Amino acid sequence: MSLLEFIERYNRGWVRIGDLYEVTRKPRGLDLSSLERIPFAPMDAIPQGGVYAPSFISKAPSAITSGTYFERGDVLVAKITPSFENGKQALIVDLPAPFGYATTEVIPLRPRASGQDRRLLFFYLLHPDIRHYVAERMEGTTGRQRVPESVLLDLAFPVIEPVEQTAIADALELIQRASTAEALCEEKVRALKRAAMRTLFTSGLRGEPQKETEIGPVPESWTPTPCEAIFRLTSGKTRPNDLEPVPSLEKPYPVLGGNGVMGYSESWNVDAPATMIIGRVGEYCGAVHLASGKVWITDNALYAREWLLPNARLGFVGKFLEHYDLNRFKRMAGQPLVTQGMINEHSIPLPQPDEQDEIVAILDAIDRKIGLHKKKRAVLDELFKSLLHRLMTGEIRVDDLDLSALDVSKVAEAAA
Repeated sequence: MSLLEFIERYNRGWVRIGDLYEVTRKPRGLDLSSLERIPFAPMDAIPQGGVYAPSFISKAPSAITSGTYFERGDVLVAKITPSFENGKQALIVDLPAPFGYATTEVIPLRPRASGQDRRLLFFYLLHPDIRHYVAERMEGTTGRQRVPESVLLDLAFPVIEPVEQTAIADALELIQRASTAEALCEEKVRALKRAAMRTLFTSGLRGEPQKETEIGPVPESWTPTPCEAIFRLTSGKTRPNDLEPVPSLEKPYPVLGGNGVMGYSESWNVDAPATMIIGRVGEYCGAVHLASGKVWITDNALYAREWLLPNARLGFVGKFLEHYDLNRFKRMAGQPLVTQGMINEHSIPLPQPDEQDEIVAILDAIDRKIGLHKKKRAVLDELFKSLLHRLMTGEIRVDDLDLSALDVSKVAEAAA
C-alpha cells in the first residue's frame, strides 16, 4: 500500500507539512555587505541519496546576484526536473555563516515551531511514494517542470511526538551512515584496484626489467599482440522477427555489468563458455564485461567469443582493456562510439599463461571485495526504504528494532 494511502487507513494522525514547516524567506533589509564571504550551493553541489551536506562555494557578497536564501537547519529540496525525481536535497547541519544562498531551483523549509526533528522531514521526502506523488504535480513546460511550493506544503505528514521523531530519525540516520560508509569502502577498494592494475600491467609479478612499447612500459618478456590476433569481435544484432519469440524477460540476463549496466535487450542469445562484451555506443561506451554461459547481447555492444590465441586468457584480456580504458580512444560523433576497427588497431601485452592467471586471481579477489561492499550497500538501502515506510506509518516502532549489528565505526575504520 502506498504511503499516502495510509491517510485513509492509518495508524497515526496526519497533518499538512505546511502546518509544521514554512518556506524560509530572506529577511527584509538584509545587508549582505556585513559579511566578507557567503556560502553558496549550486545545484551540482546538492547531494542525493540521503547525504545531508552540500559542498559550498564561498562567494563575495557582490558576486551573489540571485539565489535562494536559507539558514542553518533548513531542508533544501530541489524543485526542477529531474533533480527532484533523483532525490537531490540537503539538510544544512553546518554552515560557516549565519545564512547562505543556493541555486534558485531549491525550496528551503524550516519548522514553524520547536519540537520538529528536521531530519524526519528530510527522510520523509526521500520516500519513493512521496517523490512519485509530487513529481506528478509538477508544473511547467516539458524538461523544465518544477515543484510548486504549495504541493510540498500540502503534503500529508504523520503526527509523531517529538521524542519518537528523534528516535525514528536516529534509526534512519544510522542506516544511512552505514550505507555511506560502505560506499566509501567501495571507492577505497576501487582505488586500490586502479593502483594494482597500474603496477601489475606495467611491472608484472616477476620483477623483470621493463621495455617501452606503444602503450607504455611493460615487462621485457611480455609480447605486445594486436587485438585482432587475439580475438574476433562481432557486433550485437537485434533479434530478427522470424525467430522464435524471446523468452520471458522478467529476469533477463544483464548485458553489461562491472563498470555499469547497459540494460536489457531482446537480442541474440549467445551461449558460449567465455564471452567478452564491450559497450560501443552511449553512456557505457568502452565498458568491458566478462561473462560465461548465456547472455543477451544488444546491438549497442561488441562481443568476442572466438579466441584465436590459445595462450590468451579471457580474464587477463578483459581486465587489461578495463585498465587501458577504451574511452581514451573512442570517437565522439554526436554520442560516444567505440568500433571494432578502433579496438583492433591496439595491442595487448601478453605474459605467459601462468602469470596471466596469477594477475587475474589478484584482481578477481579485489573485485569480490568491491562486490561485497556493493551488496552490503544495496541491502542497507533496501532496509532504509522499508523502515522509512513502516516507521512513518506506525506499522512498527523504533523499540521493535535491533540495529546493534550496524557498527558504523568499524566500517569507517576499514575505509580509512
